[in-house]
Amino acid sequence: MSVIAKNSLQYYVVDSNEALEFKLVRKPEDLEDEDTTFKPDMSHQVFGDSEQIFGYSGLHIKLYYSAARLTTYLTHTYTDKVHPEKYEGIKPDEVIKPIAEKIPPGYITNLDDFLTALQKDVSFVPFGDLERRFTARTEEGKERTFEVYRCSASTPGFLPYHENFQTFILWYIDAASYIDVDDDKWRFFVTYEKYEVDGRQQYAFTGYTTVYEYYAYPANVRPRISQMLVLPPFQRMGLGAEMLNTIYSNYQSDSRVLDITVEDPSENFARLRDFVDAKNCLTLDSFSKTKLAEGFCEAMVAEARKKLKLNKRQVRKIYEILRLHFTNRADKKAYRQYRLEVKNRLNVQYKKEDRDMEKLKKILKPEEFAATMSITSREQRLESLERQYSELEEHYLKVLERLALS
Repeated sequence: MSVIAKNSLQYYVVDSNEALEFKLVRKPEDLEDEDTTFKPDMSHQVFGDSEQIFGYSGLHIKLYYSAARLTTYLTHTYTDKVHPEKYEGIKPDEVIKPIAEKIPPGYITNLDDFLTALQKDVSFVPFGDLERRFTARTEEGKERTFEVYRCSASTPGFLPYHENFQTFILWYIDAASYIDVDDDKWRFFVTYEKYEVDGRQQYAFTGYTTVYEYYAYPANVRPRISQMLVLPPFQRMGLGAEMLNTIYSNYQSDSRVLDITVEDPSENFARLRDFVDAKNCLTLDSFSKTKLAEGFCEAMVAEARKKLKLNKRQVRKIYEILRLHFTNRADKKAYRQYRLEVKNRLNVQYKKEDRDMEKLKKILKPEEFAATMSITSREQRLESLERQYSELEEHYLKVLERLALS
């Protein structure tokens, strides 16, 4: 193939993130309204690591959902396409097939059929039990109403609906995988915006959270939050915090629940969780300004576990966040005392390393011990501790910044 031909092929390479567009369609007018369009955060889980599609120019992939029932419409358009006879048989990539393999069968490809199906959204009623109703404000100051419903695999009609909305994780949660809904220990907390059209209540899907209820000996439960997703049109309105508090309130009165954990949290979710937990802990007696100044204690662990279902590790983290909240960083002595306390906790890993090395030294021959030694030097430890502390404080300050605005 000539150099000119190879260069011209670059014209037919498109960014799959840019080519793909989503809509949650409430009314026919939304189809032509650019403000209702939103984009994926990623597409490598469908279109490969390069996140590129070859063979088209001006490519637009439309993956639209009716806002309530999530009836799916999938199509694509383009202005030009590679012709194999011009480029030694090179064919364009599949566009629809990689998506179709990830979404439930029965999606619609005809726009008129989609508009007909859209009319059924008017009669949609959320699945499951209503757990929470709240209002939130947009960045423009408009107040909107939301509801959270709790479902399980046994909730009538819910599983087919779950098949539709779980597809969103492919575009917004890295290393995402679909869960085994046949396992009856899964719980689903689904959030909708509730709005009114011509005096009639209607709903629009906004996001969801999954929780797995692990067994804990002898007859207890340890719920673990697995996935949380708030779709882009509803972000920056506090919905994530409301969803998390809904899960907490659902389990806090259950005496079987030991504590609530989180599976492999992302940085954003960790910050959200810490904000919610810090705000909730500020209401507890053991987290008063005076008691925080006295240092971390078991009373904090006991009260936070009993009333908020937090585990000890998370309680310690929240203690450090709130201790920083009440520490005057302009007071060099107080600020230094705080930093030393946190660094002492971080240094525990090295103290354990020392103990382990002492044990090995007693049971190994000198040459064997020398071959296994990987103990960190004092300089390396200090450098590592300083780096860990700086990253931790940066995270804590972001949590406190949001706490100050709440």
